[in-house]
Amino acid sequence: MTERIAGWRCIGCGKVDAPQPCVGVCQDRKVELVLAGDYDALLARTQELESALALIARITPREGEWEASWRALQERARQVLK
Repeated sequence: MTERIAGWRCIGCGKVDAPQPCVGVCQDRKVELVLAGDYDALLARTQELESALALIARITPREGEWEASWRALQERARQVLK
């Protein structure tokens, strides 16, 4: 699970600040951050794509039903790719 911390972001320069009690050993390090909303949207999209892919990986059509199954999987893929 991804940990989230509360902080502040400057609307001008974009500086992010999340003050914590300092124990005197702080060192600034360059980090890459994403907005939680952007992360949530990407996570939802990834889960949706994995769900569609799982259908392809786990479903075995009945004898003589390959074409119908293939068309159903294509339709599911079209819905996900919208």
